[in-house]
Amino acid sequence: MYSVDEIKEILAAFDKSKATKIDIKNTDGQQLLITQKKECAVVSALPVQNAEAAVPLAAVNEVKSPFVQTEETKHVNDGSTAITSPMVGVFYAAPSPDKDPYVTVGARVKKGDVICLIEAMKLMNEVTAEKDGEITEICVDNGQVVEYGQDLFMIK
Repeated sequence: MYSVDEIKEILAAFDKSKATKIDIKNTDGQQLLITQKKECAVVSALPVQNAEAAVPLAAVNEVKSPFVQTEETKHVNDGSTAITSPMVGVFYAAPSPDKDPYVTVGARVKKGDVICLIEAMKLMNEVTAEKDGEITEICVDNGQVVEYGQDLFMIK
């Protein structure tokens, strides 16, 4: 089990490094995945086999780090709104590896347009634009595991 102190130590070392991703797996089957993109990063603890031994979520939330995304550091308020992930899964920007992405930064979309896929339990789920607008930011990388409610796109 990762203690809060161990997580703080890992985050401090990650902060000082030039790495953009750390994936740590221990012998108990626990996994800690930390990724960084641009000015912010997402800390994602994947499910563990022994849930009783897991660090309480409240203890992890107490860790103050530039890598933990908070409401005040999520995005600059430029009038854009977030399109969030409706589920946990793998983000795909295109319908297949040999196809162009559904949208790019600057693309104009209409409400209901497919903007990406989220693969969950071997099913491809279409994510659609929630309103008409312009994609101002793509917040995740193709093939990245996303959490429920995580920002995928910013639209203005």
